[in-house]
Amino acid sequence: MSEFMKKSAIIFLLILETVLGFGQATQNIRGTLTDQASKSPVPFASVILLNTDPIIGTTTDSDGNFKLENVPVGRYDLQVSFVGYDPVLIKELVVSSSKETYIEVSMKESVTTLDEIVVKPTVTKELALNTTTTVSARMLSIEEAKRYAGGFDDPARLASSFAGVASNVADNGIVIRGNAPKSLQWKLEGVEIPNPNHFADLSAFGGGGITALSSQMLANSDFLTGAFPAEYNNATSGVFDLFMRKGNNQKAEHTFQFGLIGIDASSEGPFKKGGKSSYLFNYRYATLSLMEPLLPEDAGGTTYQDLSFKLNFPTKNAGTFSLWGIGLTDGSGQSVEKDSTKRLYFQDREEADTEQFMGATGLNHVYFFNKKTHLETTLAATIRGIDWKIKRMNQENILLDQSQIKNTNQNFVFKTVLNKKISAKHNNKTGFVITGLQYDMKLNDAGNTELPPVSIVDENGFSTLLSAYTNSSFNFSHKLSMNVGLNAQLFTLNNNYTIEPRLGLIWYMKENQQI
Repeated sequence: MSEFMKKSAIIFLLILETVLGFGQATQNIRGTLTDQASKSPVPFASVILLNTDPIIGTTTDSDGNFKLENVPVGRYDLQVSFVGYDPVLIKELVVSSSKETYIEVSMKESVTTLDEIVVKPTVTKELALNTTTTVSARMLSIEEAKRYAGGFDDPARLASSFAGVASNVADNGIVIRGNAPKSLQWKLEGVEIPNPNHFADLSAFGGGGITALSSQMLANSDFLTGAFPAEYNNATSGVFDLFMRKGNNQKAEHTFQFGLIGIDASSEGPFKKGGKSSYLFNYRYATLSLMEPLLPEDAGGTTYQDLSFKLNFPTKNAGTFSLWGIGLTDGSGQSVEKDSTKRLYFQDREEADTEQFMGATGLNHVYFFNKKTHLETTLAATIRGIDWKIKRMNQENILLDQSQIKNTNQNFVFKTVLNKKISAKHNNKTGFVITGLQYDMKLNDAGNTELPPVSIVDENGFSTLLSAYTNSSFNFSHKLSMNVGLNAQLFTLNNNYTIEPRLGLIWYMKENQQI
């Protein structure tokens, strides 16, 4: 490929960055309505678009599902209401021609009868999805991540606009109230996962270059910056509590796009027509090799790719099963400068080859005993590793092995949570987690000699972390709520344990003021 063609391809990618979709001037809005505390469906609720003429509306079916058909492309305010529940208002809902718009709405049961108080619709855009949070938590909207300038669809970069959060343009490591980026905890589908960023920890521990979490996959999630509820532990900075959305179980939809962060392909749809099961996956491959003329020397050899998926299988009597996963691989290196007269830095004598990988997969099962009680169980495994090799040229211009870092960490997780809505004023969530921790660490280094590298670290081992929690949410009125819980942990390696009480109280003094 000539230099001209390479530069033309670069300009094309920089300008294009568009999704190839062939759609119509109207599209459908689908969604599911659930009770905020019990997660059970809310049937026969009213769903309307406020800024349409004529008004477009419908009601949810017996499973809490709704569908608004033939909605013109644009932005809309959607209101959901039902007797005995606080109305919900979702603003600026985007309807595009390329794909159906799907949303999941949760409603809070009223604790005061309608003849005692007039309840106004609640805007849910900034409220955390987890009802046990009190302060320092907000919902992370995937729609906002797409619109955030320079965000690359990255939730970490979007979070930098929140209060108490700082970041820089070099990587997506974030500092929350002065804590190091490595203190941030990542969770996916309720399971703690390794740092899901490409080239993680190379420039900032806890950060990376580009996220492996595609906006094509993620549902609205929570971002916590402190005062964690009882279900969170081992986090001193913040928590990204992320979830994948379900694939479209009514029709197949495909997306292919080019951009600065790579070539991206995703697909979703039902396994069979008329069935309730669905699939969703996304694959991305780097395009840095195409941008080589604009990058520093050797950077064009940098490659990265990631794959994520979720398969959802609702059953009639055995609950809902879902299989999910995410994985990434990174490759980068540095070539030695063979001409000694052109060596400007000591690193010019070295040849480096770095491979990184990360993965997580899990099987979830949700079973409803009744409309107020359900059990969620998860089996998951995670892995992360790095293999960093360096060779150095000696005085005779012969490449010799200099050092190697090879680390692999694997976790095996079993988690179960019982959620029970005792009444409109009281909800309890109790669970425990068993995590098996396995590591394999190797470090070889030759120092400043020309001798073969010697082993400095060569260790492997296994231990277990046990944790349990219980948390109760009390809604005394529309103005006063309290969350109280207890978290306990035991690390079997040294038998150290912690017991942490958690308490949060929120009082809405006025419509725009709270303590």
